[in-house]
Formats: sequence, C-alpha cells, structure tokens
Amino acid sequence: MFLGCMRLGGEVGSGPLDAADIEAAEAAVGAALEAGITAFDLADIYRRGRSELVFGEVLRRAPDLRGRITVQTKCGIRLAEGDQPGHYDLRGASILRRVEESLERLGVDSIDTLLLHRPDPLADPADIGAALGSLHRQGLVRSFGVSNMSGAQIAHLQAHTPVPLVANQLQMSLRRRDWLEAGVLVNTAESAGTGFPLGTVEHCLANGIQLQAWEPLAQGRYTGLQETPAETAAARLIAELARVKETTPETIVLWWLQRHPARIVPVVGSTRPARIAACGDAVRRAPDLTHEEWYRLWVTARGAALP
Repeated sequence: MFLGCMRLGGEVGSGPLDAADIEAAEAAVGAALEAGITAFDLADIYRRGRSELVFGEVLRRAPDLRGRITVQTKCGIRLAEGDQPGHYDLRGASILRRVEESLERLGVDSIDTLLLHRPDPLADPADIGAALGSLHRQGLVRSFGVSNMSGAQIAHLQAHTPVPLVANQLQMSLRRRDWLEAGVLVNTAESAGTGFPLGTVEHCLANGIQLQAWEPLAQGRYTGLQETPAETAAARLIAELARVKETTPETIVLWWLQRHPARIVPVVGSTRPARIAACGDAVRRAPDLTHEEWYRLWVTARGAALP
C-alpha cells in the first residue's frame, strides 16, 4: 500500500514551508510507518511542488528513513500558468528536466519509481523511451510506470521503451467501478456507458504490471458522508462487515479492491493520522472477504442487480 502525499505541503502559494507544514507531513509519514505503509506516492504537480519539497524535508530530518521506504513520483502534467492552459508534456527533454527538479525537491539521489502521469497525444513514444532509458542507465530512476493509461496505450509505449513498465495507477474504488463493470457489461445495453477501455486490467495482469488505485477510499463516501441511497446502504453493510471481522470500515473498503485477482495496491490519500491508522489492517491482514461478501458489496454499492 502507498500513502498518497498529494495533500502534504500546505496551501499553494502560501510562501516557504513553515513549521506547521513540516509537522503535518511528519505526522502523516509517522502514522503511515506505524500502520506498516512504507511506500509513498508523490507527483511534481502536487501543491505545485510543495508536496515533494515537504517530503524532502521529512527525509532530511530523518536520515535513516530513505533506506526503509519506497519513493514514487510522477511527471507529465503541466498546470495552467498565465495565458498557457493546463496541458500534458511527455517530451523526452521535459521528462528529464522534471525528474531533475523532483530529485532536487526531494533531496534524494534516485527515485524508486517514476510514473508518466497522463497520456500526451503529441508525444513521440520513441522519444519517451529514450528518456526513460537514459534515466535508468544513470541510476536516477530505478523503475517506471504510467498513470491513467489504457492497456493499448501501455503496449504501444512499451514497444518503444527499453525498460519495463511495471505499474499503472488508475482511479479505482467501490464507488468508481467502471474498471470492473466494463468487463461484465459486455453484450449489454449499458456497456457503452462505462467509459473504461476494456482489456486494460487484463493487459496489466498478463504483463505483470501492478495496478495501483488512486482515491481508493472514495473520498470517505462509505466511512463518512453519503450522498445517495446506494452509498448509504453500502456504508451500513461495510460497518456490519467491519464489526464481524473486527476491523475498521476503511479496511473493508480497501479489502474489496485487494481481494481482486489483480492484487490492486491502494494509494491512500489521507493526511490525518487517525484515518491512516484505520487502514492498517489492509496492510497487516490478508483480505478477509468471501466470494459472496465481495459480490454483496459490489451489488449494494452499484444500487442495482448485475446483468
């Protein structure tokens, strides 16, 4: 499991990091380590670089920490600035420059995994491949992956890349189920409405590509405020399963993802120590959901029977 660090670093544009920013980051990282989480997910755009910067400060204050954790970051999204709209940039030279900037903010010699954050329609896959190969040869990045890409996009990129792509990070949760529903709605009238490229999960499974789930707790829809009758019904079921299995509702929500044969790895995005701690059983215990319980959660959350 990863701790997603997108909320670390305080408010964008609030000036240099202050003591409160650093203390909040240290508390979140400490809670993650206490829960058994040793992998941390960042991106160059999170808080416009402040997340990497504050994480680097945490590492600087605990020199032995770097050797005990995995650091993953991303590049490829350029935020809007002035008259320039937000856009994607996976040109090779840009990838090299963004990695250099991330290394500097993090204060580390190498990144464990670099993910390409979004597909760039203008990018040359051979140019991307050359940049990734260069980063690997220099020892600046140990492994590579993608985020928000389909199986076909991954296969096309891999054909031009000398290093294996080992991860694909997607939005996946009990609430965001299109990755799952695309497969069972084949040959139904609902199939066109999923919007998810069929075969992506299968491609990752077949090629040993780790599936990482961003926003796996669905913004607390099942452990906090519900907005629909289906969410309310699912939250009740989750609370009951948590009671029976002597764990937390957060763990049940994560177990539902982890129970899938793809062995989905959640990226938990909370910075609250108590909420991070509530996810600990999803690290310490194997997913304790029966076949029937898993389906009951799915059908209850979707608010309708399967076809």
